[in-house]
Amino acid sequence: MLFAHGFGCDHTMWRHVAPQFEKDFRVVTLDYVGAGGSDKSAYDAQKYETLDGYADDVVEVARAFGIQDGVFVGHSVSAMIGALSSLRAPELFSELIMVGPSPRYTNDGDYYGGFEEDDIADLLSSLEANPMAWSEAMAPAIMGVPERPELGQELTESFCRLDPKIAVDFARATFMSDNRDDLPKIGARTLVLQCQEDIIASEKVGMYVRDRIPDATLAMLGATGHCPNLSAPDEVIASMRAFL
Repeated sequence: MLFAHGFGCDHTMWRHVAPQFEKDFRVVTLDYVGAGGSDKSAYDAQKYETLDGYADDVVEVARAFGIQDGVFVGHSVSAMIGALSSLRAPELFSELIMVGPSPRYTNDGDYYGGFEEDDIADLLSSLEANPMAWSEAMAPAIMGVPERPELGQELTESFCRLDPKIAVDFARATFMSDNRDDLPKIGARTLVLQCQEDIIASEKVGMYVRDRIPDATLAMLGATGHCPNLSAPDEVIASMRAFL
């Protein structure tokens, strides 16, 4: 079982969830280049211009660990990175668990992604201009549990640990991505975990993902916000176990 983190995070975001599966699975957590304990000197701006570069890394890590018919658990943008990985090497993952996925963040015709193109442009500009201020403003809203400010603070600090250049590049790759056409090609059995009041990936987006993956199930969580792996790990664990 391979756990992959979302933008601005690292493998520690799975610390409440991943250990609960160690009795039944060999558990692997990773840090993308630029996050956590990764080797930042390995960063290649051209390679990571799109999510494809991250998907290639997931395939490389999975093969290095000898994963076959494994379970990929991806939070936020990693849900689509996992989808791309499964299309590149279908033998690696027989199940995908997507936590707060979005195949496209901007609205497009009848598709509702939650953001207008100008919103994304402003978001990227403000991140590039002042990463710390951006993190302090955005992290608590993304976390979505104002009654637990310590979680918003943890996410803020996680954002601030990112190398600013890598953060902007990863944000651009994330928020400019469009993986809608990839969803019908996914052969892995898929679980979509959807939170309430998620400002990054709304219920409409979660239902869109479920409806376009051939073998997908949607589980609505009672948790609010975009990071239930931190704010409601017991719910995430229970939904994962029921699916598996």
